[in-house]
Amino acid sequence: MVHDISLEGLFELKEKETHTMIDVRSPKEFEEATIPGSINIPIFNNDERAEVGTIYKQVGPKAAKERGLEIFSAKLPEFIKTFEQINTSKTVFCWRGGMRSKTAATVLELMGNKAFRLNGGIRSYRQWVVRTLENYELTSKAYVLNGNTGSGKTILLERLNENGYPVLDLEGMASHRGSIFGQIGLKPSNQKKFESTLVDQLMKHQNAPYLFMEGESKRIGKVTIPEFLYNHKENGVQIFINLPIEERVNNIIEDYQPWNSPEKFIEAFNLIKKRIHTPIAKEIHDYLLSEDYKPAVKLLLEYYYDPRYEHAAEGYSEDKKIMINAPSIDDAFRQIQELIKERTKKQQKLL
Repeated sequence: MVHDISLEGLFELKEKETHTMIDVRSPKEFEEATIPGSINIPIFNNDERAEVGTIYKQVGPKAAKERGLEIFSAKLPEFIKTFEQINTSKTVFCWRGGMRSKTAATVLELMGNKAFRLNGGIRSYRQWVVRTLENYELTSKAYVLNGNTGSGKTILLERLNENGYPVLDLEGMASHRGSIFGQIGLKPSNQKKFESTLVDQLMKHQNAPYLFMEGESKRIGKVTIPEFLYNHKENGVQIFINLPIEERVNNIIEDYQPWNSPEKFIEAFNLIKKRIHTPIAKEIHDYLLSEDYKPAVKLLLEYYYDPRYEHAAEGYSEDKKIMINAPSIDDAFRQIQELIKERTKKQQKLL
C-alpha cells in the first residue's frame, strides 16, 4: 500500500524528525529544479527517460509502461540497496506524484522499506513556491553590502553566515557572480531553482530581526529577483565597503582563478571592450592573452567597473549609507560585527 503525504504534511514531518526527501526523477530534471535538501535516486537516467517518453508519444501509454518496467526491473537490487542505506523516514517524489514515485514507493513497501509518496509531486511544491513569493511579507531589516567590484562582499557574506548571522546569498542562489565574467567556472541556476532556494532561505530566516544581503541589480545571470525583495533591498541600510585596489585585485584573482579558463575570460572581455577607451582595451586584451591577470584586472577596475559602480551608488540617499573603510576583508568583517552589535544594543534600549 502506498502512503501518500501532502506538502503540508511533509513540512510538519520535517520539523518533527530527521527526514529524507528523495527525487526519483532523472538527473537532468533534478539538476533543473528540486525541493531543497533532496537527494536524487533516479528510476531512469536521462536517456532512458527520453526513450520512455518517446514511446509514450509514438506508441502509447501501455507500451511506455512496459518499457519503463523492463528498465526499472534490471535496477531493482541496486535501487533497494541504496534506499536501505538511508536510516531516516523517507518521502519519494516525481513530477506530479505519478507512476515513477508510485512505483518506487510500492517496490520499497514490498521489500519492507516504508516510504511516503508526495501527493502532487514537485509540481505541488513549485505551486507553493510561486504562491509564497507572491504573498511574502518581509519584515526583517535589510543590511545591504555594497562596494566596488572585488571588495569581498561575497566573502563577507560567507563569514557572516558561518558566524550565525542571517544571510541571503543571492549570487550563491543564482550561481552567478553578477558581472560579465560572473558565470565562468559556475553553472548558473534557472529561475525555478533560484526561487526554490530563495523560499527555503526566507522561511529559515523568517523570524530574524535583520538580514544581510549583497547589493545586486534586479537580474543576476539567468534569474530575476522578486519585486518585493528587490524593493526591500533598495530601502535597506546600505553598507559600502571600501578596500584598497590591490586587495580588490587579489580578491578577484583568488575568486575567479582565471588561469583555469583563460579563453572564457577573453570571450567575456570581448563583449565589453568597446565600452573602454581603445588604447586601454588593447592593453587589457594583451595582458589577458599573456595570462598576466593582475594588471588586466586592475585596469578593468579603474576604467570599467569603478566608474559604473560610482554612478550606481549615487542613487542612495546619504542617511541610508554607512561607509566602512578597511585595509583588508578581516578588518571590514570586524567593523560590520561591531556595527551590528552597536545597533542591536540601541534597538534593545528603545524596546
